This record gives sequence, structure tokens and C-alpha cells, in this order.
Amino acid sequence: MSDIAVRTEKRNWTLRSLAVGSAVALSLTLSACGGDDDEIEYVEREVETIYNMAVDKMTDKNYREAAMFFDEVERQHPYSVWARRSMLMSAYSYYQSNKYTDAIGAAERFIALHPGNRDAPYAYYLIAISYYEQISDVGRDQEMTYEAMEALEEVVRRYPASEYARDARLKIDMTRDHLAGKEMDVGRYYLNQGHMIAAINRFRTVVEEYETTTHTPEALHRLTEAYLSLGIAFEAQTAAAVLGHNYPGSDWYQDSYALLTSQGMAPQASERSWLSRTIDTVNVFN
Repeated sequence: MSDIAVRTEKRNWTLRSLAVGSAVALSLTLSACGGDDDEIEYVEREVETIYNMAVDKMTDKNYREAAMFFDEVERQHPYSVWARRSMLMSAYSYYQSNKYTDAIGAAERFIALHPGNRDAPYAYYLIAISYYEQISDVGRDQEMTYEAMEALEEVVRRYPASEYARDARLKIDMTRDHLAGKEMDVGRYYLNQGHMIAAINRFRTVVEEYETTTHTPEALHRLTEAYLSLGIAFEAQTAAAVLGHNYPGSDWYQDSYALLTSQGMAPQASERSWLSRTIDTVNVFN
């Protein structure tokens, strides 16, 4: 069982009946709709009985059915304390079964109804990681990446000292790196097509907005390359100088240095360059 499920049990969310009869298993059955449209037939039962059925499903890692039973608790007993517990457990179970939209919906409903609950931080975190795990490769649209970034930052803003914030900060760094990678991917495409201005705009975005990511050294080299192609020597030399100052041992700096010297130039910072206002430029422009 995952850590969150263990923590859930420690919080006494899994109060069990002494026995769950076989009649329950027979009467609370799945309808024959099939696939993702499965529903639990409505059979009125005690709230503890339905809740424990859900816990049993979750313990068996049958998360899809567990979520459905937790939803049934809320449907049949909406004003009970069990309904509040079940709402978040449903979100967790949907998340475990990769039903991210359902997980987000259940967590958002929990927050709307119980904003001050002690488990609200986890609800926000569950929303964030549900978006995060849907991030696609850099060759595709990055709308989900932006959603993940916003949700992760919300966790940090609201609960900066929580365990969820610590993990969210790590995921924010990885998400920023992913977004920078997308900019680089598009920038390289434009560079190869000879669209230098469009390429420069993408590489500049990496340097200005994602300067702490792993893509910054390459972005500076590509700027050197693109500016040289346009004949804008002072920008090319400045990009190489900033690259050399911040990443002196990188292969990208070696490539930029070789590119400049092959044309009789050397890295040299110019205060006319927009780069004089970005990243770590201490001593570069002195």
C-alpha cells in the first residue's frame, strides 16, 4: 500500500465493521454497463458497510471500484462524516487508477466543501500531481504542463512548510525544465529552417524565464550561433561571454568559443546587449 494510504489508515479513516456479510458483496454489485461507465446499483446500506467495502477494494489495489464505492458513500449519506472522508479517498483512488480528471474533480469538490479541513493541503497536492503526471513530451502541446505548474505553485503558496510543499518545489523545478525544453525544441526547429529571429525569441525566453534550468547553456550557445548568422557580432560575443562566465567548463562554451574564433572574434560582453540585464552577469560587463 502506498504511503498516503498508510497515512490514511493512521488517521482512522479505515474504521471497519467486525464483519461484512456475503450478502453485501452480492447486493452492492457493479451494474453491467461495462468499461468506464460502470456504476454501483443503488442498494441502501449502512454507511460503515459501504465505506468498508471501499476500503477492501483499495486494499486489494482495485482502485477503480474503490473510488466508486467511496462515491456511493457520498451519494447515500451526503451529510455524514464518512462522506467527507470518502470524498478525498475517492480522489486518491481515482488518482491511483490513472483517472486524473475524476481525481481532480473529487479533490476540488472536497476543497470547495471543506476548505479549512486538515486534509485540504493533500487535496491541493493531489490536484497538482494529477496534472503533473499528465505532462506530455516536449513535442506536444504543453497546456497540461502549465496547469501542473500553477497547481504546484498553489500548494507552495498555501502551505509552504508542509511536506507537500517540499515535494511540489522539486516538481516545479522539473516542470520548469520541461517548459524550457519545449522552447529549445521549437527554437532549434526555427534555427534549422533559417528563421533566425523566431529562433532567437525562443532561446531568449529560456535565458530570461528559465535561467536556472539545464537548458540555459545550450540556449546561450544557440544565441551565439543565431546572432552570428545575422551578422550581429556584439550580441553573439556577449552571449558567448555570459556563457563562459556562468558555465566555463561546458561543451557549449567550447563550441561558442570555437565558432567565434573561427571568424576572428572572441567572447566579449557589451552593455548594449539585452543580456546585460539577465542571469548572473557580475563581472562580465566590467
